[in-house]
Parts: sequence; structure tokens; C-alpha cells
Amino acid sequence: MPRTATRAQRTALVVGFGGTLLFCLWLFQGILTPFVLAAVVAYFLDPLATRLSRLGIRRPLAAFMLIFLLMALTLIAALLFYPLILAQIGILVQRLPTYIAGVGTLLRDGLERLEEALGPEMVDQRLRDLAINQAGSMLAWLGTATTRLIGGGFALFQVFTLVIVVPVVAFYLLRDWGAMLARVESWLPRRNAAVLRQLARDTDRVLSAWLRGQLLCCAALGVFYAVALQVAGLELGLTVGLLAGVLTFIPYVGSLTGFAAAVLLAMGQFGTWNEVMVIVAIFLVGQTVEGYVIYPYLLGDRVELHAVWVIFALFAGGVAFGFLGVLLAVPMAAALGVVARYWLRRYLESPLYLDPPRTGS
Repeated sequence: MPRTATRAQRTALVVGFGGTLLFCLWLFQGILTPFVLAAVVAYFLDPLATRLSRLGIRRPLAAFMLIFLLMALTLIAALLFYPLILAQIGILVQRLPTYIAGVGTLLRDGLERLEEALGPEMVDQRLRDLAINQAGSMLAWLGTATTRLIGGGFALFQVFTLVIVVPVVAFYLLRDWGAMLARVESWLPRRNAAVLRQLARDTDRVLSAWLRGQLLCCAALGVFYAVALQVAGLELGLTVGLLAGVLTFIPYVGSLTGFAAAVLLAMGQFGTWNEVMVIVAIFLVGQTVEGYVIYPYLLGDRVELHAVWVIFALFAGGVAFGFLGVLLAVPMAAALGVVARYWLRRYLESPLYLDPPRTGS
């Protein structure tokens, strides 16, 4: 007679598998980053590779073509933008004292006008000095942090792993993606295979929609902010715009960071509130386009990850596993969200929720 697994055995299997996975992530977090990046690349390129395969191109050749094209585009972008950004960083370092003085002067004038309007009891000398010193400190920190980020970026992400390991691993994963998924599916417990497959499909749908939406927002807003800030005359508009676009991957954080940096730089460069308000208007237009065009018309209601849940997952993953945790945060948040909605549906259909209240006889 076939043996039947008990509930305790199934629970022990799930807990043991989850604990082993977390332990391995913690133990090997120092070397897993390029492999996770390669898996992300393969995940994105798999639909294109599948379409090429249906057109008659063999899967290995399709995988090689897509990885080669991605590497070429990345190299071209690096050759185009990195020298421009380095030049702008040089401008920032050279003119940082002038920017700090300009911010202080503009803030002092604005606070003096505010004091005339509200009275000295509302705005005193100590408040003016505090605001001016803090704004200057923020601008100085921005210059130092940006210089370190650009200058040490390649050392931070390890050139060898990004240029060599990630493309090679991504090629093999993309080539064997379908076979690996079929093998993993064959290992699912037969009793729960249908439910697990459905949860996996729901997770894939939510994750792909969210990531596609965020990448679209990052690209569109990065180009818009960079071009608009350059046209507005901001000397560091290209760097600030691209930074705001990249950081848009974290909801609200990218826009707020870019907005604060652009406004401070505009205050230091222009020295008048009219030009600063132009910079503010640019970011207002960008947020309007994101909120009322990109998401509603291009993605609809397919994105089921709430912004607060995503921000929490990114910070929690970063605290737990560093950069690796940031990479894994969104997939794990999507999976947990799908499982939570599944169990909520089960609860709403169960007697625990549907049983009517008992009345005494």
C-alpha cells in the first residue's frame, strides 16, 4: 500500500526548505549577486527567446543573439553617458562653493521676505541661520556622495562579475530556461501541484507587470528629466535627471531625491526663485505623466504590488542581505502577495468566516 504523508511531514518539508533557502542566501550572499542579476536578465529575455524559437531560430542561437545585443547596448550606453556624467561631476566639484553661497543668499532673501510678511516673532535670526547652514550642508553632502558614487561605482559592482560572469551565466540560464522550469515543476508534490502552478503563474503575472511598469517609468522619466533639466539650463541636469529616473525603481524615492537635488542645484546656480520654480514645474509634469498616463493607460490594474509594500520589501531586503536583498526584494514581495491573496480567498470561503453567529435557544 502507498504511504501517505502526514500534515506534520508536509509542514516540516516546507519549513525545512524555507529555512535552508534563507540560510544559503545568508551564507553565500557575498557571491550570489552576479547570479541573481543573470537570472533577472534571463527572466526578462525569455519571452523574446521563445518568440525567436517559434520563428525557427534554435534556442541556443536565440539566447546568444539576445545576450550579445544586450551587452552591445550596455557598452554603447556606458561609452556615451559615462564621460558626460564625469564631466558634470567635475563641474559640481569645481563650483560647489559657489553653489553653497548662492543657496545661502537665496534662502536668506526668502526668509527675510517671510519675516516681513509674518513678523519677527515667527521667523528670527536663529531660524534663518539654521536653514542656510542645513541647505549648504545638504548640497555639500550631495557633491561628495555623487563623486564617490561615480568614481567608485565600477569598484562597487566589480567589473569582472558584471562584464564576464553575468552574461555567461545569463546565456546558460536563458538557453535552458524552459527545461529548468519543467524540471522544477516535476519536483512539485503531486497533491498540491495544481495549486502551486497557479500560484507561480499569478506571481509571474504580477512580477512581470510591476517590473515592466517600473522599467518603463525609469526610462521615460529619466529621459524626460534629463532633457527638460538641460533645456531649463541646469548645468548638472543630465546627471540629476538620469539619477531621478534610475531611482524611480523605488516608488516616490527617486522623484523626491531628484526633486530635492535639482532644486538645491538650481538655487545655487541661478540665484532667483523664478528659475527654481521652472525646475519645480518640470518635476510636477513628470509626476503627472507617471500617475495619469504611464500607469493607467499602459498597465491598467495589472500591477498588484502596493507602493508601500514594495518600499518596505526593498528596505527589509537591503537590511537583511545588502544589495542581494534589494535584488530579491521585489520577487519575494510579489510571491508573498500572491500567497497572501490566495489564503485570504481560502479564508473568505471557509466556515471560519462564513459560519453564522450562534444564538441561544
